[in-house]
Amino acid sequence: MASDKPHFAGHRQRLKDRFYKGGVDAVADYELLELLLYSAIPRRDVKPLAKDLIAHFGSFSEVISAPSDRLKEITGIGDTVVVALKLVEAAAQKLAQGKIMDKPVLANWQALIDYCQIRMAHQKIEQFHILFLDRQNRLIADEMQQEGTIDHTPVYPREVIKRALELHATAIILVHNHPSGDPTPSRDDVEMTKRIEEAGKQLGVMLHDHLIISKSGQTSLKTLGLI
Repeated sequence: MASDKPHFAGHRQRLKDRFYKGGVDAVADYELLELLLYSAIPRRDVKPLAKDLIAHFGSFSEVISAPSDRLKEITGIGDTVVVALKLVEAAAQKLAQGKIMDKPVLANWQALIDYCQIRMAHQKIEQFHILFLDRQNRLIADEMQQEGTIDHTPVYPREVIKRALELHATAIILVHNHPSGDPTPSRDDVEMTKRIEEAGKQLGVMLHDHLIISKSGQTSLKTLGLI
């Protein structure tokens, strides 16, 4: 009597067992993606789809962070798969955020960098975020103030400081991404930072740093001596 189990059932179970015993280091990027796709497409062999996604976008993280419309360009990807992938992206951001929210960020600097990388490094256009801190330098809010083009985001110092005062923040950290992959600050980045720093000094809001995030790493304007 023919088995009712699909031909890929044995492979799927072996992969699950390997991941359960060895964790993420025991599986390749495409296999980790397979495990994720199982829940979205339970009755299909998703190994070819997982390999197609990795080949198209380059890595597991690039697949997870890819825009929904670009994901749907891949044959076999519909809303159910997009939701599954975006849930993982959201979960990663929430996990990283939980490690720094309401905590003294200056004493948890690496956790802050990790959070910014997860949240912004793979964005395809520039985003300008403000991290608002209280008197104990605890993170009380992360807000995206502006979203721009692939290489430019308009920022208004008055609006930055106004929002800090509304939240009763006494210090801020500026964060924006460079989709180009090069975290080197531009002349505009430096000049804008100095304008915000000066506006903050006049109203008692300290600028701790300005971080530039990219897929290849990050740059601190404070470390460069520009603040």
